Amino acid sequence: MSRPTTESKHLLSHTIAEWACGLKYEDLSPEAIQAAKLFWFDSIGCALGGSQQEDAKILLKHHRAMAGEKASSRDSSTKKPALSEAEGLGMTKEHGRADGQGDGKATAFVSGFKTNPVDAAFLNGHMIRAMDYNDIYWKADPCHPSDLIAAPLALCESEGLSGKDLILATIIAYEIEMRLCEIGRPGVREYGWHHATLSAFAAPIAAGRVLNLTPNQMVSAIGISASRTFCPGAVTAGKLTNMKNTVDPWAGRMGAESALLAREGFSGPEHIIDGKEGLFAVFGHVQYKGQPASFDAEGLVADLPVSPKSHYRILDCGMKSFPIEALSHAPLTAMMKTVKDNKIKADEVKEIKVEVIARAADILGDPHKYRPTSKETADHSLPYCMAVGLVDGMVTPLQFREERIRDQSLIPIMDKIKVVANEEFEALFPKFQPSRVTITTNDGKSHSTRVDVPKGDPRDPMTEEEIAVKFTALGGDVIGKDQCEKLRHSIMNLGSAKTVDELLELTIAR
Repeated sequence: MSRPTTESKHLLSHTIAEWACGLKYEDLSPEAIQAAKLFWFDSIGCALGGSQQEDAKILLKHHRAMAGEKASSRDSSTKKPALSEAEGLGMTKEHGRADGQGDGKATAFVSGFKTNPVDAAFLNGHMIRAMDYNDIYWKADPCHPSDLIAAPLALCESEGLSGKDLILATIIAYEIEMRLCEIGRPGVREYGWHHATLSAFAAPIAAGRVLNLTPNQMVSAIGISASRTFCPGAVTAGKLTNMKNTVDPWAGRMGAESALLAREGFSGPEHIIDGKEGLFAVFGHVQYKGQPASFDAEGLVADLPVSPKSHYRILDCGMKSFPIEALSHAPLTAMMKTVKDNKIKADEVKEIKVEVIARAADILGDPHKYRPTSKETADHSLPYCMAVGLVDGMVTPLQFREERIRDQSLIPIMDKIKVVANEEFEALFPKFQPSRVTITTNDGKSHSTRVDVPKGDPRDPMTEEEIAVKFTALGGDVIGKDQCEKLRHSIMNLGSAKTVDELLELTIAR
């Protein structure tokens, strides 16, 4: 019996579902598997740091309240002493560990709060995203694929599945999310929609693969998720709110719930991508510079990887090596390379000339950026980032603590930094982000380095050791440096883990 469809053509959701359901761990390339581990290493580091952000704390408090915890503290007739920070994270004073409150089968990072996999996917996905420090891929649309991988992790835990299951789902999440960001003509962001709109199509595919859905169930999961998660660009336009870093994790949450519903037989529209009033049709009504917006339908499914010899998109995704404004990454990379290659010390420097594209010079090198007094200004100040990187040998969240920003000893070094626009570099942007840094030392010698792609770009990827520096800077004060090292070992050996329980246990503050 032929499958009933709303269209005579073979719909894209079926093509993608058949690929995802058929792909096995043995089909993955060693390079893709290693990349998945490294992106998990980076993502969990981001989550440890993200757990300390105010919006992450609000979400945890809300979900605990929804689970019925600490209800008496919200009762106006009962006054209780304020919780300490440790108790607020669910940690007992007596044992110095997370008490794991809640009775669900999935674990929230850091607090150890036990809940259902849908809520855990959301809480953990938000922590990964909260600092805007996780991975980045930018073609027609931007995306952060790691926003979606907390869903397969939560489902792997609740279903008792292995590290290999998580790696497979992670690579599938990256593959589809990144392809969706390539196919817009132009991307949906150009006409007012946020890329979380596209994430809602990718998230249920990764979650559904963990649940071992049939192709028809997977098609429904895609339809359920995408039907509900179209996101306007207002979340990143104008005044920014907590929703900026929440909409993509929310798409991840929808992916988990949609996959679970589809497994039970709940249906969703199979024509949600390329059928009647689906994604392509809805945006096809939009005019952009006199032309209708369109999508490359063939490009979405062309050459989907099916063997260890295939190219997997995860290898094309980048990481953020520094917690700073994007246009600062290339010049800072150039300076750090110059300093390292020539063993230059801060007190030997007479001048640092930084050549960048015009918009970077305008945004990052204007006069008031030479005297930052807040994190928000400092991480958009090229003089500060260069000066603190020269002195400290690194630029991590530790360099944006208030006491470091206000350190007067950095001012003379900032004043040695000259930021100038280079017209030659303009023509190369955005495929490249060229920058040239020339350091002149007190003995009159000059050392120059040009960088066309920042550190963390797949053309100059971060090594495991470089990720480890970022990871410890983010997580050292949250779970302790010794536990950071144990967690690193667990993540990098994910392929041999029979469950993900140990990994999650190691994310909990003690």
